[in-house]
Amino acid sequence: MNAMNQLIVAPILLPLLTAALMLLLGEKRRPLKARLNLISSLVGLGISITLLLWVQGQGQASSIGVYLPGNWPAPFGIVLVVDRLSALMLVLTGIVGVSALVFAMARWDGAGASFHALFQIQLMGLYGAFLTADLFNLFVFFEVLLAASYGLILHGSGRARVKAGLHYIAINLLASSLFLIGAAMLYGVTGTLNMADLAVKIPLVPEADRGLLHAGAAILATAFLAKAGIWPLNFWLVPAYSSASAPVAALFAIMTKVGFYTVLRLWTLLFSGQAGASAYFGGDWLIYGGLATLGCAAVSILAAQRLERMASLSILVSAGTLLAAIGFGQAALTAAALFYLVSSTLALCALFLLAELIERSRSANDIPLDDDGEGLPSPVESLHPPKGINLDDEQKAVIGQVIPWTMAFLGLSFIACALLIIGMPPLSGFIGKLSLISALFNPQGLGVAPEQPLSVAGWMLVALLVLSGMASLIALTRVGIQRFWTPQERPSPLLRRYECIPIVLLLGLCVLLSLRAEPLLRYTQDTAAALQDPEQYVNAVFGTRPIPGPTSLAASAGVQP
Repeated sequence: MNAMNQLIVAPILLPLLTAALMLLLGEKRRPLKARLNLISSLVGLGISITLLLWVQGQGQASSIGVYLPGNWPAPFGIVLVVDRLSALMLVLTGIVGVSALVFAMARWDGAGASFHALFQIQLMGLYGAFLTADLFNLFVFFEVLLAASYGLILHGSGRARVKAGLHYIAINLLASSLFLIGAAMLYGVTGTLNMADLAVKIPLVPEADRGLLHAGAAILATAFLAKAGIWPLNFWLVPAYSSASAPVAALFAIMTKVGFYTVLRLWTLLFSGQAGASAYFGGDWLIYGGLATLGCAAVSILAAQRLERMASLSILVSAGTLLAAIGFGQAALTAAALFYLVSSTLALCALFLLAELIERSRSANDIPLDDDGEGLPSPVESLHPPKGINLDDEQKAVIGQVIPWTMAFLGLSFIACALLIIGMPPLSGFIGKLSLISALFNPQGLGVAPEQPLSVAGWMLVALLVLSGMASLIALTRVGIQRFWTPQERPSPLLRRYECIPIVLLLGLCVLLSLRAEPLLRYTQDTAAALQDPEQYVNAVFGTRPIPGPTSLAASAGVQP
């Protein structure tokens, strides 16, 4: 148990040490740094999977791991906690990180300075945000991941990238300021920033101070919701993500989920049904803010022309769906939202990578690829037709032409991504949306009559889930016709293995989720049930004692030190 508890800090220390080593190596040893980055990211993913299997309990009661880095008891010292929710986010971050890095190793890692070090620092901030159990260190890890993202979003230069990056930096600095203000107000009312301690003290806040408590929580939530992409605070997201390089945009697919995770964690922990007069504070804001985000993103995606912009808007569709779903405060709906989170994040990460490859064909491969020996085989444009085959006006075979396999790969991958994002059967996107709709109509499970009919907000969410899927269908079909169907005389894009492997990996995982959806659904249901009972989290944090030092051991044994 102690060994597993100590493993909790490994996802934070590993990228920190790797980034420090890369900075010492300098910029002239990029191939070595790329290998170190990949090895570190794979090890981090392995540690995350190990932690997930541990908290799952392998069929037994779930565990909550607590680590005290300073060996001080809560709430006085730093606390790191891994439970089902944080373990799921760790694994998802590791998968997205490895996929984006493998894609970047084809050529994007050489488009700017210190890419690999910034990449590891970004992973460190993400892992830390999912593991920390107090607001102060949450702010620290937020700033770490944001500082790295400032460099990554400008990676590759370009006027549009710099312009969008400056907007991205400005809005996140403002959100960080709100974070500090909100945390300071909560500390002024409760005298603590430890999440478990806050859950204990919020029900005890005097009525005279409850308005100040709610004001601080609202300011804090504004900072998180701006990062999560809620309307109207999401004006910065689409230009920033659309302008970023493909691997950076793919990595940023998990960034908005940090804001969502924080809202879900704090809302279910601090303002649960056990919070007294503050129970479920802000739930309606989450519901209607999520619905507004979902509706605006669905309309905007119809007007989008570029595939990168559609992918960015699809992130807002996902964000709106998730925020509205958790606002109902129902365990079944939260479980379905977590399944949808996993599926949509993997699909959107693949779409960002795929968009760069598809758009490359429009530029007729103007950007040269180094080391052509590692590229995929040259596409076959056409074959000489055998005798008896009809020819068109340009003396090409009407039937029997061979589709270049690079275009076949891009086309099939695009279809898979589109089906996942739209929510068409039989892939995991459909399972996620169907689970959401089923949970809205049957919050207690199938076969159990609901206690009350579906609310107006519930009907609105069902309608927007369907309409957003139709909007995505129209937009992605239009882009697919323009990119793959419309006859144009342009060469097929040259691809590298490093660029195809992560797309195949991500889409393969989505297919696996489609075939093996039940285990993940059971996991998310257990996660949602644990979130509805914050007492487990509180008891685990306060039940972890510091490791006795030599002096303490001697005193307990009656020996003079």
